[in-house]
Amino acid sequence: MRHFTSVTQLGSLDEAFAKARYVKENPFADQELGKNKTLLMLFFNSSLRTRLSTQKAAMNLGMNVIVLDVNQGAWKLETERGVIMDGDKPEHLLEAIPVMGCYCDIIGVRSFARFENREDDYNEKILNQFIQYSGKPVFSMEAATRHPLQTFADMITIEEYRKKERPKVVMTWAPHPKALPQAVPNSFAEGMNIMDCEFVITHPHGYELDPAFTGNARIEYDQDKAFEGADFIYAKNWAAYTGENYGKVISTDRSWTVDSRKMALTDNAYFMHCLPVRRNMIVTDEVIESPQSIVIPEAANRVVSAQTVLKEILLGL
Repeated sequence: MRHFTSVTQLGSLDEAFAKARYVKENPFADQELGKNKTLLMLFFNSSLRTRLSTQKAAMNLGMNVIVLDVNQGAWKLETERGVIMDGDKPEHLLEAIPVMGCYCDIIGVRSFARFENREDDYNEKILNQFIQYSGKPVFSMEAATRHPLQTFADMITIEEYRKKERPKVVMTWAPHPKALPQAVPNSFAEGMNIMDCEFVITHPHGYELDPAFTGNARIEYDQDKAFEGADFIYAKNWAAYTGENYGKVISTDRSWTVDSRKMALTDNAYFMHCLPVRRNMIVTDEVIESPQSIVIPEAANRVVSAQTVLKEILLGL
């Protein structure tokens, strides 16, 4: 593996899950693999789980780690070509990227959708510039369109907790006061489409995702109907994708909040969320604190997903 930007790059899922199980059971077995190798983690946006889990994963592999908050600990970076740089951005990404590449062996990049231009966001301008100009392997720590380390952790969690050969997995939109990217739902949909499961997406009208990601999922606008018989409920907010509403909040309908009544429609489903979660907007206290909530094991698997991916990249150096 050279770069990692999508769970579709995992290859055989049976092999990927086997590698993840080995990492989970033997977290310090491959420290020689990362010895004298440096990971550079670049954050254009805030992070808690991604930062901590990826740094922990690299340390488990014996790597040195450099963490840079681009908007706080570095010069402001210009990202557009042809700009007269007479404003507050003294350095261009096209010089910064190859310089960063000189200081490390692997680069992780976290850069969210800006919601200024859908085409720019969905072309992954920032992430792809790192792949093109750094000269080093690059992996996504959440980009504009995908969050593959989160999705791999979600997939590992479902594999660990599933009670059926082919479980029913429901991803439900839930209300949120701010406009959130489509990266997590896009990526989760992509992951479920390559797993052996019955996959349903439920959301209000106007919150349709890019069909390139939803794939073979069944789209259901009746949330109660979607929840019936589910084995896993994955709650997540996202801003509108289509047309003039791209990047906008067009509903904060609290009737979509995941509560005990809705969970009672399921087949004793597990509740999942990538975190951070807005309690009593996305999900009620009662549900997220219930025995069926697996948000903490899901978050713990972020180390496993990151370490499995980093190990594969190191093996390819």
